[in-house]
Amino acid sequence: MGYRNQEFVGRRFFDLIHPEDAERTMSLVGGLAQKAGHTVRIECRIRHQDGSWRWTEGAAKNLLGEPGVQAIVVNYRDITERKTAEAEIQKLAAFPLYSPNPVLELSADGTLTYFNDAAQQAARPLGKNHPREILPSGVKEIIKVCLSTGKSTTGLEFALEGRTLSWSFFPILVSQVVQCYAFDITERLTLEAQLRQSQKMESVGQLAAGVAHDFNNILTIIQGHAELLLAEETTSPHTLEGLKQISSAAGRAANLTRQLLTFSRRQVMQPKILDLNEVVGAVTNVLNRLLGEQITLQCNYAANLPPVLADLGMMEQLITNLAVNARDAMLGGGRLIISTFATEIDDGYAEGHPEARAGHFVCLGVSDTGTGMDEATLNHIFEPFFTTKEAGKGTGLGLATVYGTVKLHNGWVEVESRLGMGSTFTVFLPAGKADAQAGPELAEKSFVRGGNESILVVEDETALRGLMRGVLQHYGYHVLEAATGNEALKVWEKNAAKIDLLVTDMVLPDGAGGNDLARAMQKEKPLLRVVFTSGYSLELGDGECGLQEGLNFLQKPFQPLALARTVRCCLDNAR
Repeated sequence: MGYRNQEFVGRRFFDLIHPEDAERTMSLVGGLAQKAGHTVRIECRIRHQDGSWRWTEGAAKNLLGEPGVQAIVVNYRDITERKTAEAEIQKLAAFPLYSPNPVLELSADGTLTYFNDAAQQAARPLGKNHPREILPSGVKEIIKVCLSTGKSTTGLEFALEGRTLSWSFFPILVSQVVQCYAFDITERLTLEAQLRQSQKMESVGQLAAGVAHDFNNILTIIQGHAELLLAEETTSPHTLEGLKQISSAAGRAANLTRQLLTFSRRQVMQPKILDLNEVVGAVTNVLNRLLGEQITLQCNYAANLPPVLADLGMMEQLITNLAVNARDAMLGGGRLIISTFATEIDDGYAEGHPEARAGHFVCLGVSDTGTGMDEATLNHIFEPFFTTKEAGKGTGLGLATVYGTVKLHNGWVEVESRLGMGSTFTVFLPAGKADAQAGPELAEKSFVRGGNESILVVEDETALRGLMRGVLQHYGYHVLEAATGNEALKVWEKNAAKIDLLVTDMVLPDGAGGNDLARAMQKEKPLLRVVFTSGYSLELGDGECGLQEGLNFLQKPFQPLALARTVRCCLDNAR
């Protein structure tokens, strides 16, 4: 114990015993004192001379009745290392015992010699009564290889009852057993699949957006020149018909690019006053083709339906997504009912529906006679990538897109469904006012007044820039032009004083975007008016430009008349 004899002899022994062990030790010794010739085992901690505590084990014998002795003799030995080893063993034993993952041990012949509670618990959800039933096939061969080579086998995936377990086998050569550990990796595999799907969708979206952006430039040129030729009075009837077909085809192509941009979430949002009845009616032809012959489509339109302020393309996509979701729930056929109606939400209703709020709303109801959904599914249907369809049958983004679109329009979605009873989705959109938008009246006018102001046109597509120059010159404007942001700045240095308006694409090839260009010029000339053009997305801007279609923004493809009208409107708005 680190003491010299003279330091130890004569001391009160119980003063050296650990306080937690002292009472028990004194009780044992006290009891022994009453039993002559008896022996007891004593285990306690004794303070070492250096201040540490050492575990000791002793045998105490009562020799009080022996002639010439009159003492209790205790033989102690230091068992500190043994105690430490026992604690370590207990700690190590706790790892498999309390591990949340299955831990098993197998003998050389494949007999299961140990399993923890987690292994038993893992077996039950898989419909198995014993952990041996969840072991991967060919486990005896795996054990044989592990013990003969001394090498571990890890990451062995085994699918069972819709779950995937990853198994690892480690040979213990000394005892000729194999310890194995299992991890349920079903959720991880699902997340990895979702990530790959997300990355694929993002890549496809970037490709689609890039194609649509460039294609919109081409369509603007095609549509622009077609419209200019259609306006010529000397055009022959035969040529006129051909030009109409070109213009019509370009319009259909423009719709395709809009769909591509919607898919890639780079579509410019253009809220307009809409009649929801007309939107539903316009999309029914597409829905009939999507639904097929086994599903009957029924539309119930409310009379005197208030208008809504919404993006037409997004509303069409929303209705289509809900219809496709309903179709997939009616594999054996059924009936799809699309309804429109107006409602007033009061505070009492809003209190019981977290996303609702009081006010007047226009509603779109989509009901089906499909399989319906249970409560667990209803709790997740708007989550991205959540789907009840088979692998490869859906992205899990349809209803997530619906939810996002509705929220973007300051509305909400409610769902009612029961297994075997079908589902009803109800979309609530704020009711608008018919006079909330004055722009369309101006847009319908075919006559546009020109002017003699100076305009700087910045567009990297040569043919499109030439078309814009020709249209603006036709209306009497003085036109300066540049293909890049840097070229535009050079033109600006020489002509800043006389330039009244900048017309620029939002995306320019030299990295200097339209917003940056406009900001630099307006720093020198605050009253400079700007019209932005883009076939891409308003998200490319910084959100500070207050872009408004027909006033300071033109979405490609645009027609010559729209260019002239927007330029005039922007210049007049400066006054």
